[in-house]
Amino acid sequence: MSSFDISDRDYDFKLGEYIGRGWEIFKANALPFIGFTLITFVGLGIISALLPPPLGSGNLEDGGGLGIVSSILLNLLIPGIYLVAFQIARNRPTAFGDFFQGFNRALPILVLAILSGLLITVASICFLLPGIYLAVSYMFALPLLLDKNLDFWPAMETSRKLITKKWFSFFGFALVLGLINFGGLLLIGLGFLVTFPLTICATVAAYEDIVGLNSVADSSPIE
Repeated sequence: MSSFDISDRDYDFKLGEYIGRGWEIFKANALPFIGFTLITFVGLGIISALLPPPLGSGNLEDGGGLGIVSSILLNLLIPGIYLVAFQIARNRPTAFGDFFQGFNRALPILVLAILSGLLITVASICFLLPGIYLAVSYMFALPLLLDKNLDFWPAMETSRKLITKKWFSFFGFALVLGLINFGGLLLIGLGFLVTFPLTICATVAAYEDIVGLNSVADSSPIE
């Protein structure tokens, strides 16, 4: 699918419900979510430390940043959390291997990540507010690419147009998710293993309500 126009859709934004639904999705598969997050960040940290700059940090002590290789891998691994959360929201079974399904759409995922990152960076350099606007407006770009099989640009534009309708609500949502992750980092960083996938699950919950998931699915509360 190359186009999907819902820019005229009206909707109510339900921040509290999205956090609650996100928690339901997360706790239905908590250990795999936590385990995958741990493997991802520890593994990428080791890879980065072992590779020389600019491929990695070349630093076994403090990391010094991810480097090119780990950054690419991170952008291909994070979609796996969305894909597993989609399946749970549909009340369908999941397997740990599902976390790696992002590699099946590596090219559009990487193009989306690079292009959206460049646009946000350029907008921020020119003037901070446009950068913030785009960063929030692209929150649904990756879910749209993964769930609706959109190309990178239609996914970005559909997300931007839809979120702009309730941009300040999404901005507040992004702040709440950021605070949740910050709280996780304060707990010796271990809480981040919970809060990182949890905040993605909350984003999936918002997407599920506002956009709707592909395929017939039962989105009743998860037991």
